[in-house]
Amino acid sequence: MLLSIVIPLYESELSIEELVKEIHHGLSHIDFELILINDGSKDKTESIALQLAQKHSHIQFISLRKNFGEHHAVMCGLNHSSGEFVLLMDDDLQNPVSEIQTLLNEISKGFDVVYSKYSKKEHTIIRNIGSWLNSLVLGLLIQKPKNLYLSSFKIMRNDLVTELIKYKGPFPYLDGLILRCTNHIGVVETKHLPRKYGKSNYNFSKLVSLYLNMLVNFSIRPLRIFTLMGFMIFLCGLILSGIFIYQKLNGFEPQGWTSTVIFILLLSGFQIIFLGLISEYLGKLYLDYNQTPQYVIKTHFQQKAG
Repeated sequence: MLLSIVIPLYESELSIEELVKEIHHGLSHIDFELILINDGSKDKTESIALQLAQKHSHIQFISLRKNFGEHHAVMCGLNHSSGEFVLLMDDDLQNPVSEIQTLLNEISKGFDVVYSKYSKKEHTIIRNIGSWLNSLVLGLLIQKPKNLYLSSFKIMRNDLVTELIKYKGPFPYLDGLILRCTNHIGVVETKHLPRKYGKSNYNFSKLVSLYLNMLVNFSIRPLRIFTLMGFMIFLCGLILSGIFIYQKLNGFEPQGWTSTVIFILLLSGFQIIFLGLISEYLGKLYLDYNQTPQYVIKTHFQQKAG
């Protein structure tokens, strides 16, 4: 099989049938499979997607027992993919089916993964700010290439997918896994369509959770940064101690009650943040040790061959 298309679904009852129809029409010339993963939707997404899988033999449908998150649902889809190439796309009709061939053409040049770069992004302001922050943090933590936009619309080789699904931890972050596995990365410009139905499911709290996951799971640099900051604070303390001792020995009256209080508050805040960071690392280790699952499958439907 040439291509596996993995689509995580959440609250997409209005768009999924139209998307599947567009894929069938646009990719009729190639051999592909479609893997639909319902990530705990509360609307009619599950029943509609199941009907589509019952109607079409090349559609796999997987329903998770609760809402685990986009990256968990994608990891589930990757574990059930079998194509020479695996393409990831959203369920909101913002990724044009016509651009799939563009991604296929680009990855045939020898890249392990090819990301789409939108000529004009049609996301909300919050989502765009989140994408910018995501790019900045990943650049600092795991050396993401400066001009690489980590879009959810991308295509990978099967052998890269084989490496990605070796990660069995409970906190997958797909782009982090990709960047630590390969640097043979391509980028191709594609269109990005306005959202046709509903609104983005990424709110502020979900973005914060995603970035904390990315921050803690794929780098120890935050700990090193805080260690460096602690060393700098220690040096400042030594310098100030020398100044205060000199003033005391030369008969100067102690001054600066306000600055002392501010310094104590800043130092206390630094310590609390550092303890919170350490707690995040320990909490992730605890959940990993207890074998918290990436996802739990409720339903898996695929028509038998023949």
